[in-house]
Amino acid sequence: MPEWTKRFSLEGRRAMVTGATKGIGFEAAKVLADGGADIAAVGRDKEGLATIKAEVEKLGRKCVAIEADLSTLEGPKKAAAEALAAFGTIDILVNNAGVTAIKSIIDTEDKDWAWVNDVNLRAPFMLARALAPQMIKQKMGKIINISSQSGLTALVDHGSYGASKGGLNMLTKVMMVEWAGHNIQANTVCPIVTMTPMGEMAWGDPAKGDPMKAKIPAGRFARTTEVADLILFLASSASDMINGQDLAIDGGYTSV
Repeated sequence: MPEWTKRFSLEGRRAMVTGATKGIGFEAAKVLADGGADIAAVGRDKEGLATIKAEVEKLGRKCVAIEADLSTLEGPKKAAAEALAAFGTIDILVNNAGVTAIKSIIDTEDKDWAWVNDVNLRAPFMLARALAPQMIKQKMGKIINISSQSGLTALVDHGSYGASKGGLNMLTKVMMVEWAGHNIQANTVCPIVTMTPMGEMAWGDPAKGDPMKAKIPAGRFARTTEVADLILFLASSASDMINGQDLAIDGGYTSV
């Protein structure tokens, strides 16, 4: 094997991917497995979990399917406990599960705010808190939090979502300063609109999507594989000196 491929290999690593039954999470679980990692796939959809398990196993890797509702206090605890029971440790944590409520601040109800922030911010905190001790013990770990361009720039009707992602960006930086000395890297990936089921719901209408595309220098939305490939890089030893960063994958949107 050429030396450069070894730096990108995940052979022998164990990764947890939340929201693994669709969109970015589904693609990331496959890409990480293709890179050599065994996968703990977390989601609420039993059929979707069976599908990603089959996809990972086709690639010759192990996959444990964990059904958990990350909007609850018990869901992240259950997910972490089952992953640790299956693999002993998790080397790579991909906090991908996310929800949104596209409403103005005035129209955002208390239940909308709680739901979005429980899934997008509290669950990543709880999972990292549960899995980091073993990473510290083994002196190695990768935490990849899937944020959004909405965590970097303001969008109309994205109050609860933008707050959750902005909070996730800062939480990631605190993870970095607390755990960098243990050889743990924590970074966020901040995609522009990506045509996942959630992206389709929010931006699929051309009347809304086309004006947004016009603001992106690349002229299009992101593909799930483009986001998953960045996750693969951040999960590998090739990225060991990248820590505490918010990495935009946005076709230039946040640069203009």
